[in-house]
Formats: sequence, C-alpha cells, structure tokens
Amino acid sequence: MAPPTPSERAGLRRNAVANQLLLAAATVLGVVVSILLAQIVDATLFLTGASTIFLGAVAAVLVPWDRLPRWTVGILPVLDVVAIAVMRESSPLAGLGVLWAFPAIWVGSVFGLWGVLVLTVVVASVMVHQAMAIDMQRFASSTFVLPFVVAALSTMAHFTARRTRAQRELLEKQSAELRRAVERARRQEDLVTEVLDAVDFGITRITPAGEFAVTNTAHAVLLDATDPFGAEMAVFAADGSTAIAPEASPLARARAGEVFEGELVWYGAPGEGRRALSITARRLPASDSGEAGGVVVSRDVTVEEQARRAREDLIASVSHELRTPLTSIIGYLELALDDDTIAEGTRDRLAVAERNASRLLELVADILAVSSTSREGIGVDLELRPADVSAIVRAAIESMAPRAADHGIRIETTGIDEVRALVDARRLRQVVDNLLSNAVKYIPRGGAVEVTVTTDVHSVLIAVADDGPGISPSEQARLFERFFRGDAVRKSSTHGSGLGLAISRDLVRAHGGEITVRTAPGEGATFTVRLPRESKEIP
Repeated sequence: MAPPTPSERAGLRRNAVANQLLLAAATVLGVVVSILLAQIVDATLFLTGASTIFLGAVAAVLVPWDRLPRWTVGILPVLDVVAIAVMRESSPLAGLGVLWAFPAIWVGSVFGLWGVLVLTVVVASVMVHQAMAIDMQRFASSTFVLPFVVAALSTMAHFTARRTRAQRELLEKQSAELRRAVERARRQEDLVTEVLDAVDFGITRITPAGEFAVTNTAHAVLLDATDPFGAEMAVFAADGSTAIAPEASPLARARAGEVFEGELVWYGAPGEGRRALSITARRLPASDSGEAGGVVVSRDVTVEEQARRAREDLIASVSHELRTPLTSIIGYLELALDDDTIAEGTRDRLAVAERNASRLLELVADILAVSSTSREGIGVDLELRPADVSAIVRAAIESMAPRAADHGIRIETTGIDEVRALVDARRLRQVVDNLLSNAVKYIPRGGAVEVTVTTDVHSVLIAVADDGPGISPSEQARLFERFFRGDAVRKSSTHGSGLGLAISRDLVRAHGGEITVRTAPGEGATFTVRLPRESKEIP
C-alpha cells in the first residue's frame, strides 16, 4: 500500500476527531439514560469506561495524528471497543452495545477489510465472554446479532469509504488536468497576444453577434477613426474621393457577415494626414458549437499607394508628353516617304525610322492605357452597344494579315461563327489585336494561328490558338502581370513592352468577363476570352 499523501493524513485526523466527538456525545446520552433508568450495576466500572471514551475524544483533538504512523490512530477504536465493553458490563440492560457502531464505521472506512475482521472478532469475543460470565440466557440473542450488525456496518463503511476515495482521486486527477489545461491555455493566449501585438498589421476577431472579441494594438491604431482633435474622420473608397457612409465601411460590413479581400479605403479627407488601409474580412470555420464569427486584417498601405500614384502620374505625364512629338514625327516621315524624288537608300532609312517611331508610339499608347486602367481601380469607361463580335474579330484579322504574311504565318478563320453581344467594339478590338499580335510575334516562321468565335447560352467565346513553343509552367502565373516578359522572349530579338496581356485582362474584366490561357511547353498556347452575352438586350 502506498504511503498516505498529506491530504489523506489530514483527512485521517479529521475523521478521528469527528468519530470520537460523536461517540463522546452518544456516550453522554447513554450515561444519562443509564442513570435515569437506574441500570448501573457497578458505578466505578461504568465511570471508568465512560472516562476512557472522553479521554479518547480529548486525545483525538490534541494528538497530531497526521505526524504519527498510520497504525497509531488504530489505538483509539481499540480503546473505544474496550471502554464500551466495560460500560456494557457495568450496565447490561442499558443497550450500550449499540455504541460499537461508531468504532465499527470508523475502522471500516480507515483500515479496510482487515480492520473489519479484527473488530468483528474483538466484539464477538467480548460478547461471548460477557454472555458466559454474566447471564447466558440474557445475552444469547445479542451475542450473535450484535457482532453481525457491527460487521455489516463496518463493511458498508469500508466500501463507502473506498468509493469516496476513488471519486476523490478521480476528481483530483481531473482537477490537476484542468489546471494544466488552463495553464497551457493561458500560456498560449499570452503567446498569441505577444505575437499579435508585435506585428504591424491590425487583426481583430468578430463574434457571430458582431462584437470585437480579440484586437491587437496595431488594429486599434490603424482603425482609430478620429483625428487628433477627436473629430470623426471621413472614410473614402479606393479612388480617394468617393465618400463611404459609416454603415458601408469595411468594419461595418465585416460585422454584418460580409466577406471581402484586400479592400482599399482611405481614412481622412484629401490632404495631409490621411492614410490608406487594405482591409480583408474572412469567416472562420464553424465549430461544433455553431458559427465561429470572422476575422478582419488591416494593413497600412499609404506609402505604397502614394508611390504607385506618383509613378502612374509620372508615367502618364511623360507618355502624354511623348505622344504629341511622336505623332508629329511619324506624320512628317510618312510625308517624306510619299515624295518620289528621294533616293532609294534614303527611303529605306526613312522607313526604318518610321517603323521604330510607330513602335515607340504603340508603346506610349500601351503605357497610357495601363495608367488609365489602374489609376482608379478598374477605371475603364465602356460604351456598351449591341455589336457583331465576328465582324470585330474579322476586322482585326484583316488588319494583322499583312504582318502575318511577312512572317510566313497562316491565320485560319473557319471557326468564326456569327455572334452578337453587348460590348464596347473599340475596346474588344484592342483585346483581339493584342492576342493576334502576340501570336504572330512569338511563334516561328511557317506556323499557324487559329481564331474561333463561338457562343453558349450565357457567354461569347473568342479563342486565339497558335502552334508555337508554348509557355513554361513557372511563367504562366505571371503572364498577365504588367511589364512581364518571359526569359525566352527577353533573350530573343522580338520586341515588346509586356503590357498587352495586362491591358487585355483589364478590358475583358471591365466587360464582366475573363481571359484564360491553356498552354504547355512545345504544345502552343490558346488564349480564350469569355464575355457575357446578355442576349436578351440584343435586338
């Protein structure tokens, strides 16, 4: 048996004190009854037994049983059994044998089955001795019944105490595990709080009821919607000039359960002191208890936005300033080429200058288009009208045909169906021109380009497929980035700005459509433009 723990020792002392005090109280009652009924045969012997019980109660209170060996506390029930036997012998008709129930219960709960057995034997021996010594007939019934009752009470106390100890041990283990879990949770919470407060972007958790549950320091600083004087700061959309109502602000929408990604808003009126925030709201996975709410992440992008706008302003300004002189240069070169009196060698040099000036003008136009589409988000103004998409595509092919012929490239048009849709014809022509120009520019001489125009119930599909070298998987993800050109293209003599696909994607998305690519090295590339048809608005 394992040595008792400090808590078990303390419990042992409490049990000893409680048992002895109860036995002493019951003994007082027995003494009073015996005196009133005049049942005391030997007063000296009776007083000795009662005094022994009272002294046992005093010893239970004063002796530090938790510091002594466990077996020493067993002296008390032995003395109690002897004292009750003495009192019973001095007052045989007072029924004092029932007092044996107190030491029986205590021995059973403290010393187990061995204590029950020893106590039962002791009580039975006392009963037999008294029956033989005093009056066999008077004690015959109680000689067999009382030891059995004492044994039963002691056994019941033993099993009850064992169950109690088992439950107490289980509760202590659960309590210790709970304390460890609480400590782990506290450490994790402290760690998460330290990490969240260390980052420079704001994070806040929103409960299903729309309340802010967890907020780091950066979030409180970034989304402080008051100026230094305490006045409420205005909130503007990504363009920096469109005011947003308080109920339509990103935080209000996130609290209402809306999900969005990288929404750009400006805090503060135009001028000094305003800041731009990129805010993302996401829903958390639902738990077993139901919806878990959401999380809002805010990042200060003021410096990036100011740099981007400054760059775009510079590009737009420089490009605009270049466009006018280039147009003039090209015009005069064309006039010079129309002069039949110039020498053939001079004409060739002027033709080279005209081609390079035209290429530079195309580059300037692309840069201006990129600037206009990125300045205010999408920022593309469309003039949507019912138009013949197949006619737009055929016109682009006709314009590209001479250039394709110079490169020895064949353009197949057998897959063009007659389709009408609600589009901006000029912008769509720009998209098709970019796709055809890339196909003719980047595939080897003798290749083929297939152009198809088809439709389904909801969409118009324009596909431009070539049998060129294809595009590597590592470069496919960046095809639509501005100014991106593949390694093979940069190492070749083919010129380009890397803006055509980026412009085309912005224009297609402005139509509510999407442009995708299917390609693999050595298998060519197929660019597909999917546009909403909106056939119900087309006559």
